[in-house]
Amino acid sequence: MSLLKLGIPKGSLEKSTISLFAQAGWEIQLRSRNYFPSINDPDISCALVRSQEMGPYVANGTLDLGLTGHDWILETEADVVEICELTYSKTSDQPCRWVLVVPQDSPIQSVEDLQGKKISTELVSFTKRYLAERGIEAEVEFSWGATEAKVVEGLVDAVVEITETGSTIKAHGLRIVCNLLHTETRLITNKAALADPKKKEKIEQIALMLQAALTARRKVVLKLNAPKDKLEEIIAILPSLNAPTVSHLYDQQWLAIETVVDSGTTRTLIPQLKAMGAEGILEFELRKMA
Repeated sequence: MSLLKLGIPKGSLEKSTISLFAQAGWEIQLRSRNYFPSINDPDISCALVRSQEMGPYVANGTLDLGLTGHDWILETEADVVEICELTYSKTSDQPCRWVLVVPQDSPIQSVEDLQGKKISTELVSFTKRYLAERGIEAEVEFSWGATEAKVVEGLVDAVVEITETGSTIKAHGLRIVCNLLHTETRLITNKAALADPKKKEKIEQIALMLQAALTARRKVVLKLNAPKDKLEEIIAILPSLNAPTVSHLYDQQWLAIETVVDSGTTRTLIPQLKAMGAEGILEFELRKMA
């Protein structure tokens, strides 16, 4: 098989993407002043590419595989095959959103109020289509950065900006009118790569392992010892994939129980289990879960 050419998003997603690949089993090493990181897989070559350019590079075959936001796929209208969603961002595993932002005292209360207004955004093509579909005529200009500052300084009437929590927007004294688009990272390829059996197999391997790593981030293993007479009561509150694993200890009056649960539930589960007489309760992080 010729090398699978993998695009790693340069910029805000760079570190979190490399971290995700490391959890999935691939160590990507950046090189100083070099756009071609090394990777511990002889079948893959890597290139750092801006998220905004990933779709076109994958579509034209310069890259076989890449990760980019769904927003940039829509913006460039790149002809790519979306393999899977990978919901992670630079600071969390939550989807980001593109929002319409105005000053607190702006009369704009809805998208319809943008008629005849001036808007600044990096997502120009999508924003123009979004407004056109609703019959709204407005001037949409490209922003080279510091987009929020343009509306603060009164250079434009509104901006369309990406956010995770909205906290930075509020900190600047601005107001979110509405969401225009929810976006998450997508693993994308092209038809030519999928037509190559070896590349297709490698792409499916990468997709499986990245998804397994993300799933594991939201799960933990709980292990505990429990009195035999409390088994049914304990099992009733323990979620699991199928059923918890239960085995006898040397002391036949005690059982060992193991299960996988959502990480956010343990703050409630552990006190409940303790109150039921469980002992030696252990919580383990997972690396992968397929």
